[in-house]
Amino acid sequence: MGAALLFLSSCGGQNTTVLYPLPSGEIASPVSSLSTDPELLLVEAEPEQCLTEELEILRRTGTWHPDNGQFQFTPEEKETTYDFPIVINKQVEAYLDLFQNRQKKTFRRWLERSGRYLPMFKKELREAGLPEDLAYLSMIESGFNQRAYSRARAVGLWQFIKGTARQYNLRIDRYVDERRHAEKSTRAAIAFLSDLYADFGDWHLAVAGYNAGAGKIRRGLKRYKTDNFWSLAQHRYLRLETKRYVPKLIAAILIAKNPEQYGFSNINYQKPLEYETLRVGPGFSLDAVALISNVSSKEIKKLNQELKTGKTPLNKSHYTVQIPKGTAELAKANLPRLNSVVSTGYKIHVIRKGDSLSRICKRYNINKTTLLKINNLRSNELIAGKHLRIPYSSTRYRLINKGDEQSIAANDLILHTIKPGETLSKIARTYNVPVNLIVNWNGLKSVHKIRAGQQLALYIEGAGKTVSRATKNSAPTQQLSTTADTLSAVITLAGQKKYPVTRLNEKPVTQISWYQVRQGDSLWAIARKFNLSTKQLKAWNKLKSNRIHPGIRLKVRNV
Repeated sequence: MGAALLFLSSCGGQNTTVLYPLPSGEIASPVSSLSTDPELLLVEAEPEQCLTEELEILRRTGTWHPDNGQFQFTPEEKETTYDFPIVINKQVEAYLDLFQNRQKKTFRRWLERSGRYLPMFKKELREAGLPEDLAYLSMIESGFNQRAYSRARAVGLWQFIKGTARQYNLRIDRYVDERRHAEKSTRAAIAFLSDLYADFGDWHLAVAGYNAGAGKIRRGLKRYKTDNFWSLAQHRYLRLETKRYVPKLIAAILIAKNPEQYGFSNINYQKPLEYETLRVGPGFSLDAVALISNVSSKEIKKLNQELKTGKTPLNKSHYTVQIPKGTAELAKANLPRLNSVVSTGYKIHVIRKGDSLSRICKRYNINKTTLLKINNLRSNELIAGKHLRIPYSSTRYRLINKGDEQSIAANDLILHTIKPGETLSKIARTYNVPVNLIVNWNGLKSVHKIRAGQQLALYIEGAGKTVSRATKNSAPTQQLSTTADTLSAVITLAGQKKYPVTRLNEKPVTQISWYQVRQGDSLWAIARKFNLSTKQLKAWNKLKSNRIHPGIRLKVRNV
């Protein structure tokens, strides 16, 4: 079996484990890359948790008729306005009973969540000229949950499958899934429902078509020479999963518009969804958005659930993020002050029997040379019970006050010239920094828009005394510190001034030596090779910039 999502379902008070297969290529973004962040993970669509039970109850109701003539509206219901056609029959009554009893806790949660979305849903439906009661279709599709994921691989509030979502202009790629964007998915759902109603001229048929597809409904109407849902439902042509949508929606509308009449009182409705927007560049972290907005990361991630990696897309020159209402002015003022610190920390791996260097390197996504150097190992032999230090990168964000501004030191800068065939991902791995930071450092419009010969600026600073220098074939980040467990890189996201961090301890030198610059050399690489700072090299060689050319000689030792 391929990649899958594991969910714990709850139905009728009993828990069951459900394993859902995921589409090819989709698991990496929504799950594996976000597995440590529960705010961005997909969850099982609650309306599906009791599907087997629902279908069995519906089978017991017998023949499907539009009206059995036994249901009586309460005075309150008679006074309520319904713009979706209400029909009462055994199937609708079955759902009314189900929602009031076995699924009462679940339905209460849906009612509470409805407060967040209904105002926006109804406004969009009203402006499109559609029945506002269609807002409750999201209730029976997802339980008003933006992160809902179904057995049919449908996602979001309106449970779009990939093909239909793209047909209605929802963007889905490795960075974004707009099925989880509240407003964009709502507009797509409205467009879809409008097309279905234009096809059939009947809202019951349109809702059935939303689940089964317009073609399925059209062929059924033609085959059985009918023009309404209830007549079509009497045949075995439609699956019971499709038939249930109409009575389930009607029951949801009846209860949601008159909750107290059905035993739902003191409902704690969520606050309506409100936000402002902020335009930022590619690869911009939601944690950084939270900092400049002075709100929690959890709140920002909840507003931007369509972002699958917790960052804005790397393949777009800009992206509009959503921030809490009333924070836009502060966020815009803080944007130029935003800085990031990239650190390489270390965690411990306890060697187990059967472990190999290759297996450990694959698990932690690290190359063997680096692992050997960091742990002072001279062979591939491992001893069970011993500890290995495993490096990892992390990014934290801070705001710099104007009075603290300083120019970044020369030895903080690496100028990397892109070679033919190189990608930003490869360069990021070489220097052990996230791709999105390279994009921000250089004001790139897209992670894909680079060219051979282009020069990239990377702002990296060591911490403490270097005790193990990189070899010719190893990455610069394979250096260790004897006084600290981190190597830091300081950047400015907004393209403002750079700020310095701790300088490398300078090692005394005792003799004059010269080095002839070769093709591909950089001042930073030469300085590191001879355990110097670029500031020293520039001073000894009277250089006014970091630019050097193949063939020139540089003094690398001084008397």
